[in-house]
Amino acid sequence: MTEDEDKEIQRLLKEVIRSVDRELRLDVWPAMLRRLDAPRTLVPWYDWTLVGALSCWLVFFPEGILHLLYHL
Repeated sequence: MTEDEDKEIQRLLKEVIRSVDRELRLDVWPAMLRRLDAPRTLVPWYDWTLVGALSCWLVFFPEGILHLLYHL
């Protein structure tokens, strides 16, 4: 590497590092309150369908519990 390339890399690194937000966020309580006030995510209908299908499968084929535990 030439000296000019080294200086260019140093300049780019200083530019990038300078743009990073240096504020230390120690107080997490406001962020926690915002998260608690955020709307809850709803479970999609297809997840409930999968749970229902798995439940039916386990009711009609109890040995399926062993297959399921084997794959976990």
